[in-house]
Amino acid sequence: MSEAIQDRIPQLTPETFINRELSTLDFQKRVMALAEDETTPLLERVKFIAIVGNNLDEFYMVRVAGYFQKLHLSNPSTRADGIRPTQLLRTINEEVSDLIARQRRVRREVFALLEREGIHFIKTDQLSPSENEALGYYFRSEVFPVLTPLAVDHARPFPFISNLSLNLGVYLERINDDEATGFDFARVKVPMDILPRIVRIETVLTNYTGIDHDGYHYLWMEDIIADHLSELFPGMRIVEAFPFRILRNADIDYEHEQEEDLLDVKSIIEQGVRERRFGSVVRLSVPAGISERMVNRLTSSLEVPSNFEVFTIDGELGSADLFEVLQVDRPDLKDPPYVPRLPEPFAKSTNLFEVIRKQDVIVHHPYDSFSPVEDFFKRAARDPDVLTIKTTLYRVGPNSPVVTALMDARDNEKQVTVLVELKARFDEENNLEWVTALEEKGVHVIYGVEELPVKTHAKISLVVRRERDGLRRYVHLGTGNYNGTTARLYADIGIFTCNEQIADDASRLFNRLTGYAPETDYKRLLVAPEYLRDTFSVLIDNEIAAARRGEDARLIFKMNQLEEDRMIQKLYEASRAGVKIDLIVRGLCCLRPGIPGLSENITVKSIVGRYLEHSRIYYFRNAPEHQQLYMGSADLMRRNLLNRVEVVFPILDPRIFWRALRILQTDLLDVRNSWTLEPDGLYHRLWDTRDPNAFNSQVEFMKNSYGVCDTPE
Repeated sequence: MSEAIQDRIPQLTPETFINRELSTLDFQKRVMALAEDETTPLLERVKFIAIVGNNLDEFYMVRVAGYFQKLHLSNPSTRADGIRPTQLLRTINEEVSDLIARQRRVRREVFALLEREGIHFIKTDQLSPSENEALGYYFRSEVFPVLTPLAVDHARPFPFISNLSLNLGVYLERINDDEATGFDFARVKVPMDILPRIVRIETVLTNYTGIDHDGYHYLWMEDIIADHLSELFPGMRIVEAFPFRILRNADIDYEHEQEEDLLDVKSIIEQGVRERRFGSVVRLSVPAGISERMVNRLTSSLEVPSNFEVFTIDGELGSADLFEVLQVDRPDLKDPPYVPRLPEPFAKSTNLFEVIRKQDVIVHHPYDSFSPVEDFFKRAARDPDVLTIKTTLYRVGPNSPVVTALMDARDNEKQVTVLVELKARFDEENNLEWVTALEEKGVHVIYGVEELPVKTHAKISLVVRRERDGLRRYVHLGTGNYNGTTARLYADIGIFTCNEQIADDASRLFNRLTGYAPETDYKRLLVAPEYLRDTFSVLIDNEIAAARRGEDARLIFKMNQLEEDRMIQKLYEASRAGVKIDLIVRGLCCLRPGIPGLSENITVKSIVGRYLEHSRIYYFRNAPEHQQLYMGSADLMRRNLLNRVEVVFPILDPRIFWRALRILQTDLLDVRNSWTLEPDGLYHRLWDTRDPNAFNSQVEFMKNSYGVCDTPE
């Protein structure tokens, strides 16, 4: 490290700042490692293969699409990594090609092992005559009626190919045409929005023979269609047919709307969702063995740029559909079932409000049940003494008990105010449906604060209840969404409290969100974009000052992603001052640890396991007591600190404080699910596969919601 860097506040350079896109791909490699892990149950390995496929799709539709736009607009990179968009796209394609090859290699291995377990992925030519007959009935009864072959000729242009769609490109020739006039082209879309992508032949046999069939033999829908193409094109000979799949730019641009259009946020979102399917092509995938003729036809018809790389895939296109296979009833091939526990305070009393009135309660999902969160809304909706319910909703999912409770509350004459974030990426349509249902019930629905690009990502709810001694406010704050489905898969933390200062801040925040109050300040909550980054900077400065006084200075931060420039600079500054810094960063991390003279006091660990680590916890050893430990919705990213409404809340109850520290300590002890980031920017897995007893934080949390216990309770 040069003397210039050592003598001033650390400036971010390519040496000290890792590119966020490449770090994101490193995270996908860690997920892929779980699919490669032979100790992972077979169907769980399939799940991780599907997760990587889904994540790469979103990565291209959003992140890579953004760089294509930069190229189109000739915008240079403004980040400290210094990588130009052209160079970055080339590197991304190389990394993704290698990752997909690795994924397909693992997929072949896993499929071979599934064969031994009686779960088979087969081709139509492996069927017996009776099975083929039943499949023909199935095709003509259920598939043929929903197919629409589209010919391409001088009168019929190449059809629009929608985002994420799987299609068959078909070359044909006329059987009775004596004159050679060349091949005709047609496109057949695989109707995955109507029919399953993966078809269990036993189900077909049962339905079309009337005889129950056991076993697990699966066919891919595109193979079924390809095998019956002659029924779609009578009088034509099928010359060749190959599947292809495209991804389009799916990132809705809210920032460049005209000012006069900002008056109707809901309409903008609806229009953006409709237009998403028309975004520019950012990836074209084709199978290995496809003809050059077909590739040329697709690239020219889809107007793929000349410098665009076509991905040739070994095997079926798209892996996200493998989630369908997880429905197989083979518990022996899955993780042992885990039933979340009911937190002790709620298990002892059925009066939820009485419990919260007596003490703050912490819940650590999925180890603790999500039912108290849903009950918080259900009981508030029915309780005759509850007057008002206010909440923020980001990703609630379909069939949401929380939203149903909010509508029931209106039926019971409660005042209900809900801020629904319509701009939650890929959840816009679901949120729009809930908005309509809520508004029809008379709920006050707010779409966001005055600046449209600012998303409301905070997870906070407020219930106002009339009690003997006056009005009392009950607050729930969390690190994750009000979504019962993801609460069984994501590791998140929430608290219930009646603390007056936090309740007062919650009221102020909702007034800020629903009204005009730009100068709102808060006693205990840290709210972005106004206060969070500056307060964290001051708290880091406290640790720097303590270290310079020779005191024991310590920071422990757990988050999903670390990318914001100023926070990284402050962490480098703290490291140089002697502050010991432990970062638990699940996903992308742009900070480079272990650089002599700069970040040698920083460690970075990523935990990737059965559950998705999603909680955010921030510990400052030398902060004032009420600021030592925070949790909340915000990662240390530019979008969270500068472009979103986020809420980070302090842990004020000493008992909860120590339990939260136990969670951090348990994560720091983890070996089984952990990777460490090295100074060269590469991740090193801690677990030695020869050690079956390596410490597993997630298993410890299954035993006790707060993990190991070596701190006072």
